[in-house]
Amino acid sequence: MVRGKTQMKRIENAASRQVTFSKRRNGLLKKAFELSVLCDAEVALIVFSQSEKLYEFSSSGVSKTIERYQKRTKDELGLTGKSQENLQHLIKEDDSVSLAKKLEIIEVSKRRLVGEGLESCSVDELQELENQLMRSLCKISARKNQLFREQVEQLRKEERCGREENAKLRQKCGMQPRVHDPNHQSRKQQDVLHARGLDVETELFIGPPKR
Repeated sequence: MVRGKTQMKRIENAASRQVTFSKRRNGLLKKAFELSVLCDAEVALIVFSQSEKLYEFSSSGVSKTIERYQKRTKDELGLTGKSQENLQHLIKEDDSVSLAKKLEIIEVSKRRLVGEGLESCSVDELQELENQLMRSLCKISARKNQLFREQVEQLRKEERCGREENAKLRQKCGMQPRVHDPNHQSRKQQDVLHARGLDVETELFIGPPKR
């Protein structure tokens, strides 16, 4: 008859649990003895039952084996702690050197962007620096034009709101609506932008007016 696989969980029945403990305890002690003899190994085994009974086996004395174990773990912990300290120290040194190098590169790049320290630059470096400045200039111009367009659109919204409010007031007073002059409003917007210190690019057209 094939023996079924034992499920690894606590045996609830006390009698069965005690029988299993006795069988497996004896087998464990026997295996520890065989390991010490066959492999010439120092083996120590300590078992406490549920009723606090002590069962032990040692090839050279339990106390001696425990002392050897404590000494070995203490030495390993000391070596590990020292290694960790050395590693952390090296990491900090590498981080400091790397950070200082990055700051130096940034400072050199900053000076070159304002036209300083260019004597040691090669032709390729100067070309790359010029390309970088041109890209930056294009981005700045695009951002400036975007702000101009947003401000013009805001002025147009304010203009529309003003016209609507003015029309309501004139209607309330029984007056005729005022005719809207787009050229006048456009000049007015340009005057407002100029007063704010902004220059708006306008297209110059020469020829007959478009229908």
